[in-house]
Amino acid sequence: MEKWDGNEGTSAFDMPEWMIQFADQKQEFNKRPTKIGRRSLSRSISQSSTDSYSSAASYTDSSDDETSPRDKQQKNSKGSSDFCVKNIKQAEFGRREIEIAEQEMPALMALRKRAQGEKPLAGAKIVGCTHITAQTAVLMETLGALGAQCRWAACNIYSTLNEVAAALAESGFPVFAWKGESEDDFWWCIDRCVNVEGWQPNMILDDGGDLTHWIYKKYPNMFKKIKGIVEESVTGVHRLYQLSKAGKLCVPAMNVNDSVTKQKFDNLYCCRESILDGLKRTTDMMFGGKQVVVCGYGEVGKGCCAALKAMGSIVYVTEIDPICALQACMDGFRLVKLNEVIRQVDIVITCTGNKNVVTREHLDRMKNSCIVCNMGHSNTEIDVASLRTPELTWERVRSQVDHVIWPDGKRIVLLAEGRLLNLSCSTVPTFVLSITATTQALALIELYNAPEGRYKQDVYLLPKKMDEYVASLHLPTFDAHLTELTDEQAKYLGLNKNGPFKPNYYRY
Repeated sequence: MEKWDGNEGTSAFDMPEWMIQFADQKQEFNKRPTKIGRRSLSRSISQSSTDSYSSAASYTDSSDDETSPRDKQQKNSKGSSDFCVKNIKQAEFGRREIEIAEQEMPALMALRKRAQGEKPLAGAKIVGCTHITAQTAVLMETLGALGAQCRWAACNIYSTLNEVAAALAESGFPVFAWKGESEDDFWWCIDRCVNVEGWQPNMILDDGGDLTHWIYKKYPNMFKKIKGIVEESVTGVHRLYQLSKAGKLCVPAMNVNDSVTKQKFDNLYCCRESILDGLKRTTDMMFGGKQVVVCGYGEVGKGCCAALKAMGSIVYVTEIDPICALQACMDGFRLVKLNEVIRQVDIVITCTGNKNVVTREHLDRMKNSCIVCNMGHSNTEIDVASLRTPELTWERVRSQVDHVIWPDGKRIVLLAEGRLLNLSCSTVPTFVLSITATTQALALIELYNAPEGRYKQDVYLLPKKMDEYVASLHLPTFDAHLTELTDEQAKYLGLNKNGPFKPNYYRY
């Protein structure tokens, strides 16, 4: 078996021969079928993950059965009860959703087919805490095919698809998650993944940092055997950097969130499509002519603004960073302070990763029927807690939609109680998630197989070669053909013909 190590003392991503060969091939599953007739370690920030509403795509609503899954005795067809899901009988429906997702995740399917013979994750025991969707299921089953053992919980109490969780449990994955968990359930599920007799994780895959936080808090000795952490979200990465700065990070960590393949694809293109989906499903509104303020013009903000502008909305942007602010201006958006437009806008969207971006003062000044929502991972951006006062009335309109009514009759429309809109109220494009999930899988492989000393107890960005490889695996889907450098051109630019093609400081 070919080793995943490469030269010691370097941080380059050295690909096995099968990866290099595969990058030039067009596999049948890379083509679309022809037409036939996913803050600090304080508890306050952890709460962001324990309060979010679920995807509207879930086959059954959690209210159909009020019995807590913790009180049920369930077994899969193999007799195993090492899981806790809403209803194991939904597995068949979940399996169909997973099969649909596989068609839009070509790189993961390619990686599964190509690398499962070598089992680069043999011996890996991965504990994960992410959104449990059909796309996550494809990732988990790929990790299993590559030799890993996995135990999984949800990073968001309302984004779990119950039928998908059931399908994973039926396939033998210890999954502890269901739509509509309480906060106590949330931490119980994480604990069931981590605290199990005869099994200890040696890798962490996290989205938001709650799993990492729980292990640090309850089982710090586990880090003696953990080889690394792979973190996907802004919130989780922020926590990791805080730990590193304080000298408390005791294992290497991969910052997937700031990789090119996450920032420029998942954050931008995913949000560009899913913002409209989430707003339309919850409010049935028309976007043309509506005045919208988008707080934050990072990749998520850029995607939201582009989508709304294309639909005919009048879009304002707020920013603290002069570079992002200048980008917004040159993209044709008016840069404002929130208090300058708060009385007139029809929709307020936050995507900063910060806290108290929309305060009670802003909420008091909003016009009647203003829609308020968040596209960031954390629920700290909108001060929802300030709305839970005796003088205000909450009225549930439909799933994930609340009217908050003032004494004078004014009301705002609050979506998902200020939690992540797209995964709470709609779905996200599977193909884009394929890019992120493949990046996560390769990051796990790299950290798990890295020779001792390559990665210190710090936070690392993904090697450029890995980003380029992930992108190359998705190109055949579009029947795209890369131009190859000649020897003369490569020498002129000082590059290897096989990449990496850009320096680490390059901004795409």
